[in-house]
Amino acid sequence: MRSYSSRSNRRPALRRLRHLGIALTVGAGLAAASQAAQDEAETAATSDLFLRANKVIVSPGKTVDNMGLLVRDGRIVAMGSELTAPEGAQTIEGEVICAAFIDPWSVAGVDPSSARSDRVDTSTRATDALDPYGQDEVLEDLLESGVLMMRVEIGRAASLSGVGAVIRADGAEPVLTDAAISARLNAPGLDPVSRVGEVDRLASTLGGAKKYADDVAAYERDLKAWEEEIAKKEEELTEDFKNAKKARDKKVKEAEEDGEEFKEKKYEEDKRPKAPKYDAEKASLARAVGGEVPMVIHVEEALELRELLRVTRPFTRMRMVIAGGRSSLLFADELAERGIPVIVTPAPSSPGGAVGEMDPGFALAGELASRGVEVLIGSGATSPVASRDLPLLAAAAVGHGLDQEAALHAITAGPARVFDLQSKVGTVRRGLHADLLVLSGDPLSSSTRVLASISGGKVVHQAGN
Repeated sequence: MRSYSSRSNRRPALRRLRHLGIALTVGAGLAAASQAAQDEAETAATSDLFLRANKVIVSPGKTVDNMGLLVRDGRIVAMGSELTAPEGAQTIEGEVICAAFIDPWSVAGVDPSSARSDRVDTSTRATDALDPYGQDEVLEDLLESGVLMMRVEIGRAASLSGVGAVIRADGAEPVLTDAAISARLNAPGLDPVSRVGEVDRLASTLGGAKKYADDVAAYERDLKAWEEEIAKKEEELTEDFKNAKKARDKKVKEAEEDGEEFKEKKYEEDKRPKAPKYDAEKASLARAVGGEVPMVIHVEEALELRELLRVTRPFTRMRMVIAGGRSSLLFADELAERGIPVIVTPAPSSPGGAVGEMDPGFALAGELASRGVEVLIGSGATSPVASRDLPLLAAAAVGHGLDQEAALHAITAGPARVFDLQSKVGTVRRGLHADLLVLSGDPLSSSTRVLASISGGKVVHQAGN
């Protein structure tokens, strides 16, 4: 299938070819130059995109009525109720404009075998497993549903997998190549002792990465001090060179007169610090331990989650994100206190759970939010097509107690903030990337249609085209 944007993007190129053919036929160089300038002006004019809606949701909970937006070079360059479309700009109107939906837990656009693999480590990159051509129909469906970005991960069968990425549904184009490191604590069929052991092994691995990072930091400090000391000594030697040379010449002469051999005093330089042996896996994981990138941990049961919260308390800089968290309501107060978000995939409750487990089902998102936990809503990274249903999952959470604004936050501004994209997407503000939806009604209403999807300033889906 070919998207609306792929057809429209070819038009300027076709125009240039047609103009070139005319110029060659008439043999008029001046006419060709004039035509090229006209074509360039025409292309520049049509690159502007003007959007208008009766309501613009600037961010969840903040709306402005009757507003226009001007998009140019992939960004929102102007907003205002009095704003009008520039001459030649493409214009799209609707009832509501909001930020595009973001799935924070997805495998859409990723090669299926890589998504399932257990042959990965913490240095493996999800961007190496992107498969836009094998999933073109899936990605096309996402554009129509308004899900224009996904945080994708690989290695679902591995306890620790590599560096996830945020990609656009339009061509699986990476937006952020190092979005998070992922781990999993949901191995089926293990006894309680083994389940706790899995958590403790993860803690030990995190501790090893932290020690590696500390050793590297200590080496860098020692190296800097060593370089400063060497520079200081070199400066002293340069200043004393003339005096030292005279003294040396005098000693050489005295030695010759006495018939003795002059022995040069060797200069002993301070030993250069030795760098730790490079370890790609520890170096990658150390970025998560140090808070440079988030650490997403898939954990469902209360036993593992309790132990995980205990063993990770010393890692005060780590930005942990819980994925799944079926039993997370039992620990809502600690999650809220430590600022740990939970990515929920709303689903029916599972009857007959283990003693001490809590499974609120569809109500989990609303219950966590009411206790002060930041909730994100994701498709669960089980199937590429699942991301298409992200707005329906958010609507289901609203139907079971989650506030409407919190639900929209969970699939727009929330994922953007947690995965360090808030300066680019997630809200509707001047200067941000134009990843937007033009809708026929409220974003999470079952009757609402996506009239247009704008990804990076391009119209990638328009109803009726």
